Amino acid sequence: MLRLTKKMQDSIFLVVCLVVSSTLAESTQKSDINDIGMDRNTTNDLLVDDTLQKPNTGRSTILGGNALWKSPVPYVLDKSLDLNTKGVILRAFDQFRVKSCIDFKPRDTEEYYLSFKNLAGCWSYIGRTFINGQELSIDAGCDHIAIVEHTILHALGFYHEEIRHDRDDYVQINFDNVIAEQEGYFKKLGSDLSTTHNVSYDYLSVMHSGKNVLSNGNGSTIITKDPKFQNVIGQRLDMSPQDAQKLKLLYKCNSTVASMFFCDFSNGMMCQMSQMSSCAQSGSEWEVVTEVSSGPSTDHTTLPAGTGENGQKTGYFIYASTSSGQEGDSAWLGTKIMSTQRECKVQCLQFYYFHSGNESDELNIWIREFQDEHDTRGTLRLMGHITGLPTSHWKLHHVSLNATKNFQVVFEVQKGAGNSAGGFSIDDINLSETECPHVTLQIDNLERLLSISNIGTAIYSPRQYSKEGYAYRIVIGLYQTFLGMYVEILSGDNDDQLKWPCLQKQATFQMLDQTPNMKMQMSKQWSEVTQETHKLSNGISAWANPRKNGSIVFHENDEAVYGGIIFGYKYFAFLEELQTREFVKGGSAIFMFSFEDVTPLVNGNSLPCPQVRPMNITARSRNWDEGPCFLTG
Repeated sequence: MLRLTKKMQDSIFLVVCLVVSSTLAESTQKSDINDIGMDRNTTNDLLVDDTLQKPNTGRSTILGGNALWKSPVPYVLDKSLDLNTKGVILRAFDQFRVKSCIDFKPRDTEEYYLSFKNLAGCWSYIGRTFINGQELSIDAGCDHIAIVEHTILHALGFYHEEIRHDRDDYVQINFDNVIAEQEGYFKKLGSDLSTTHNVSYDYLSVMHSGKNVLSNGNGSTIITKDPKFQNVIGQRLDMSPQDAQKLKLLYKCNSTVASMFFCDFSNGMMCQMSQMSSCAQSGSEWEVVTEVSSGPSTDHTTLPAGTGENGQKTGYFIYASTSSGQEGDSAWLGTKIMSTQRECKVQCLQFYYFHSGNESDELNIWIREFQDEHDTRGTLRLMGHITGLPTSHWKLHHVSLNATKNFQVVFEVQKGAGNSAGGFSIDDINLSETECPHVTLQIDNLERLLSISNIGTAIYSPRQYSKEGYAYRIVIGLYQTFLGMYVEILSGDNDDQLKWPCLQKQATFQMLDQTPNMKMQMSKQWSEVTQETHKLSNGISAWANPRKNGSIVFHENDEAVYGGIIFGYKYFAFLEELQTREFVKGGSAIFMFSFEDVTPLVNGNSLPCPQVRPMNITARSRNWDEGPCFLTG
């Protein structure tokens, strides 16, 4: 059972500082900041001695058989769990769905199921072990997505990476530095009882302990044979690509539950995407290219990240020109036809685009749904729309979809009224049966901004609205060697109809790993739930109506907008961390945020299916249902 050696702070303390507006924000008043605390960002010591075993079982990764679960794995969220922990567990389930064939479902009457409880610490049995509710403990200090993934992987059949039978080829255990009588933690698994699935040793595994685990204070207990991984082991961002690979091998599956489509055009091909020339107004088409004279000069996939190195010399992306032809001319490209699998009929389309045309040019995103196998034409619905000034960097874009039948995604570039020297480019497309993040904030030239900005400089997103109608914005604070990420509740159009204070909303802060394939990403995310215990010094709820208890922070359309506290993590990411993975790519970093009502989890085991908001776009210039609009191959 886990013994916590470093307690994560549950309390949230209030500090007041001057938030200096950047050029991306309007003039802002002095703001109160609720900092969740630096210790909240520490996970290294939370997974010591975190496995339990039935008597007389060998210490091994399971080899299969009756110890494997049947997917979807039934589960119950016990009332002993706090609300934030429940929300994080559900977010961890989505990571398994995106990266593996393992799904989860609320328990009905199944004998074998996982019972998530707060039993002091983070621990699990190995594999499917008990009927009538196999306990898995996630206490309030373990409510971090990587720790939850780690603990679930134990339940699915995984031991720690550093006790593989071949570990001595990759790491050295310094027993002189191990706490007395704790040497058994490092006992190797026998090759007769375990398997590595022929997957190489994974320093990045979320199942690997940190370098100082169970140290007596005299130095590290785990020394990597390759020194460049010494400060990598023990990462608690996310399960690694090899973790997901081993999970697929253990459960003998190749597919994933929620990933539907990915294309980075790395082979110079279109990934089964097809021109739809019968939809076009002229003969213009999409093409696969390596560069465009008006920009971009390279694809997004191979942009330098981390150390500045990229993976291949030549990268490809797709491009549709608007430099010739007449206003209204268009080029159409459709994905392969796909079917939805999950009960919740919501999908998230994610891609990077580069706009080098005229500000009146448009990139439209449609879905084309087919009623049945006899329907060859389908019905087009507009789901997303991009226009405006050209870009100087690749930009990430999300589009929420709600297809209920077989469908394809269709990209349309339409020429506007003005002169153009370029067009629209697209790269690194991902489509999944998950909900999109609620807000995305991309900061270009981030490392330069960190170095030249005054400490405390803030970058703000535009005002956003939650599903329930609460207004807010996200804030990135620049502190030269690190950055903070926060949310600020704002006054909005619906304040008179809302329930105040704004409680039981889970704020999830995320820094995106821009690895092209979302199944390979290891992003950083932290979550916290708005609670009644969050009080200001005057005793008022931190989540009270800012129109009544806040101060004016900016004006929008001649309206004063009021802001409340700025709540989040001052030490969200350090400069050294930004230089790992693909957190900064081509100079750009991407921050994402979700604000989810988790009230249904107070007495329940799941959240209702998300709803996609209708598009609010002005009328089109022509009838988009004209013509057969069939695929040309």
